[in-house]
Amino acid sequence: MAATAPGEPEAPLDGSPSGIVERIQQQAERLHISIGAICNNNCVFCMEEDRDARYVNNSAMTPERVRWMLEENRGAEEVCFTSGEPTTNEHLPTYVAWSKALGYRRISVMTNGRRLGYTPYTAQLLKAGMNRFYISIHGHTKKLHEGLTRTPDSFEQTVAGLDVIARVKRLGVELHTSTVVTERNLPHLLTIYRFLRAHGVDQVVFNVMQANGRANTYFEQIFPRYTEIASTFRALLQDEPDARAFLVDIPLCTTEGVPDFNRGYVERYKHFDLADQVNLPTENAEERRQQGKGKGLVLVTRQDLDEFQRDKRPECASCRYNAVCEGVWRNYLRRYGWEEFSPVPPAP
Repeated sequence: MAATAPGEPEAPLDGSPSGIVERIQQQAERLHISIGAICNNNCVFCMEEDRDARYVNNSAMTPERVRWMLEENRGAEEVCFTSGEPTTNEHLPTYVAWSKALGYRRISVMTNGRRLGYTPYTAQLLKAGMNRFYISIHGHTKKLHEGLTRTPDSFEQTVAGLDVIARVKRLGVELHTSTVVTERNLPHLLTIYRFLRAHGVDQVVFNVMQANGRANTYFEQIFPRYTEIASTFRALLQDEPDARAFLVDIPLCTTEGVPDFNRGYVERYKHFDLADQVNLPTENAEERRQQGKGKGLVLVTRQDLDEFQRDKRPECASCRYNAVCEGVWRNYLRRYGWEEFSPVPPAP
């Protein structure tokens, strides 16, 4: 998993026609805590290509520091344990219990789900207070999924994790999935969607790759064009018009024709990294370091990372989505240019 992996799109459960711009603008900020120093998958598109740096940073998220983060950010919409594979951290059940005791309403984990197939461990997380699971699965078959995770038996173990969580949804637990869209699984989006819904998934999120890390290294082999992704997703919705499927982390100008209900977004969040591991591209870098309050940490937001690695062009200013658009990854533009992107006129 990635430290800044996209989250779910917070679609209205009643299907109300809240527009995508309004939903993005009204979202509450979440807290992400990076605790997975290692990962037991080896995904070809992982944005955390520097495994050594991740190990150093996430190993430094000690129980003392995690407790401090939780206490400092009480009142956040959600706390999500993420980065690397969080279930490899032996303290995760304790961190969940602390979160519940401190009043966090939604407590979640971004995981490949493999350890969740071990029912006693999952029961431990549930008893501690975890109530939402984001499980990464990238295909509906062993060949497709493991061709991307490059890890034998990861498909069976992830599906077993899905099935365990599906059985406990009656306890108020939410089950969402994240499927990173690549050239390999793009032709199978509809089949993947139906497979996951059959396994009890509440929301199926299709995440467009972030064009950095390994996704940049193997860009030419695995990264489809945005317009191709949007077209395939629109076709899925024609076959499944009431789909609980969401397309996330793709410029909104390329997704015209996709209902606003099915257009997701990357959640607004903040997290803390080691101060000596981050070069903040913001003017208030010193202020962000002061937010660490002597813990050797620096506050980082999703917006910081976007501003550092994405671009807009002057024409974007006239687009109805400009205020909520993060721009386009520079690594994507280097390969494909601007031809796919046309400003969308303001709504009448």
